[in-house]
Amino acid sequence: MHKLDWEDLRYFSAMGRGGSVSAAARELGVNHSTVLRRLDSLERALGVRLFERFQSGYAMTPAGETLQARLAGVEEQIDSAGRAVGGHDRELGGEIRVTTTDTLARSMLMPSLARFQQRHPGVRLQLVLNNAFLNLNRRETDVALRPSNTPPETLVGRRLGALGSAIYAARGYLEAAASRGIAPGDWYAHDWIGLDESLAHLEQARWLADKVPPERVRMRVDSLLAMVDAAREGLGMAPLLCHLADREPGLQRMAEPDPRFDTGLWILTHRDLKDTARIKALTQFLYEDLGPAFS
Repeated sequence: MHKLDWEDLRYFSAMGRGGSVSAAARELGVNHSTVLRRLDSLERALGVRLFERFQSGYAMTPAGETLQARLAGVEEQIDSAGRAVGGHDRELGGEIRVTTTDTLARSMLMPSLARFQQRHPGVRLQLVLNNAFLNLNRRETDVALRPSNTPPETLVGRRLGALGSAIYAARGYLEAAASRGIAPGDWYAHDWIGLDESLAHLEQARWLADKVPPERVRMRVDSLLAMVDAAREGLGMAPLLCHLADREPGLQRMAEPDPRFDTGLWILTHRDLKDTARIKALTQFLYEDLGPAFS
């Protein structure tokens, strides 16, 4: 093992997680040739094949599976050690990787990040938009602004408040529906905008599945921002986030916000990072800057 390069092992682990060269390259922020070069280096050092190459892709060999099992937990221990050392950092500088959803980035987070960077110009920010939780344990990101009613137990943070939702429709759509004799509260007769499978876990999606016949859902989207856009254009009714829809003068709220739709909003980080100066400064700033909107 003394001949092995940890960087080669890191590339091997990324390849094992992603299942392809392209996935490993995306995770590590490198090109395909770098991943292949590292894998070749590791295989030469070990004298075994770790992946079989097929036209359809790569498959891990028994030797690769053995190595993957032996490496389980090693990366997390190294990352944890790095976080512990980083926790001693008291200089407000360096990079912070922040993740949130496209909806929250546009509607609330971006102005706060701009104000934070004006106050702390020595901090560099990297914003990653993703509608699923990135793995803070693997340091894919440092701070997360996430809607969730059950945030991961491995993370620590503070709850800002709750994001409320209600049923909305464009005034033009309602006028057209009324001309066809459709009453505003006759949910079964209206056209609807729904969510696709990627957002099927949301209460809004469950409500639509329960209350609206499938044939009345005229469009499905994978973004809550796109849902607002579709409703504004008159494609149908939709359960929308109030803090987005209430800003649209062409949309009309059809009912009071449904508490079943409420989703908690959290500022989260890894417990090993919570006392790092720049991380602590950002999480506290976001809590104070965004909190008044939920009071």
